[in-house]
Parts: sequence; structure tokens; C-alpha cells
Amino acid sequence: MNLLTAQNLAHTFEYELFKDVDIELDSGESIAIIGMSGSGKSTLLHLLSTLLSPSEGSVLLFGEDVSHMSKKRLSSIKRHDLGLIFQSHYLFNGFSAYENLEVSELLSGEKIEESLLEALHIKEPIHQKVTQLSGGQQQRVSIARVLTKKPRIIFADEPTGNLDKKTADEVMNLFFDYCTNNDAGMILVTHDNDLAHKCDKVFHLEDKKLQRIK
Repeated sequence: MNLLTAQNLAHTFEYELFKDVDIELDSGESIAIIGMSGSGKSTLLHLLSTLLSPSEGSVLLFGEDVSHMSKKRLSSIKRHDLGLIFQSHYLFNGFSAYENLEVSELLSGEKIEESLLEALHIKEPIHQKVTQLSGGQQQRVSIARVLTKKPRIIFADEPTGNLDKKTADEVMNLFFDYCTNNDAGMILVTHDNDLAHKCDKVFHLEDKKLQRIK
């Protein structure tokens, strides 16, 4: 099943970042986007995840054109179907790790799964305040918060940047298993070529163009 289709995307700030970008994501599929800093990778991810509107082109989520959706419909899709993971974890610092997950549970109506806490190695410190956790633990809590809502598409911007290689590999395998078991898809932005090539498809953003290299 097609989850996302972007056609002829272009975006401009003070200058043109990229143009004529086409990309499709199907259920069970993972896509990586690589490129130099400043090439527009994160901006492209923000367009695909509806955080930004493109200067040109269209984004379809689950067969619906985002630009034609009502605010209520788009808000519902963001709440239930899209999961965004950033290198900066954006956790609620006044809460415990578990309370952060409870926010996701409350908004999505999904339950916190103990198996997820175990897979991310955060079961023991889960009731500690976020500020008492290491950077790596905070990142894994932010990943758990997103996966708790059971999104149909994961948008991940350098999600393993604060993790050691072994843990990063474990997290990536968790993402891949999640996509397979939940008919979901993932679009990953990363500087790590090895990590990128674990995905089903790899695209390179360079000279304002997105080219598939795997």
C-alpha cells in the first residue's frame, strides 16, 4: 500500500534548496536520504511530514493531497499516523521518562508496551526524571514515545546521533521490525552512509536534485 507520494517538490528560502523532487513510500518500506550539511535533507523531511509547506509540488499521505485536507483531518493524521523523531529529543523535562510516554499514550489512545521499553533498554530508568537521564537514554525515550503511538509513517532525522554504534544498530533493527510488523514505513535522514544502506532505498540530495542510489 502506498503511504506517501511527493511529486515535483521544490523549496526556497533566500535561495532555492531543491526542485523537482519525487519520492514514494510504501508500507513495510524504509527510505534513507543522505547528503552534505546544508543540502536540504531536513527541510525535505519537514515537507514530507507536513511541518512545512512546499514552494511547489504536492505531498499525498495515504492517497490524500495534504494541501486539500481540512485542518481537522490533517491534525488527526499528525496525531495518530505520523511519528517524528529528531536528534534533539524534545522531551518534557519536568516529567519522568514514563510520564513522557503517557502523553503519547493519552493523545494516541495506544498502550505503552513493556516489550518496547525492554528493546530500547530503558525499563530500569523509566521512572526517573528526564533531566537525570544520559543523552543516549533521553534519545531512546523519545524513540519510545513515538513508537508508542504506533504511527503508520516514521520520519527520523538523525535519530541515532546520540547513540553508540551497537545501540544505533539495535534501534535501526527495531525500526525495520516495526515497519514490517505494522505495515508502516520510514523515511530516515542521516549522515551515516552505513546506516543509510541498511534501508530498502537510498537517495542522495545534491545540487538541488534528489537521486536514487540504491
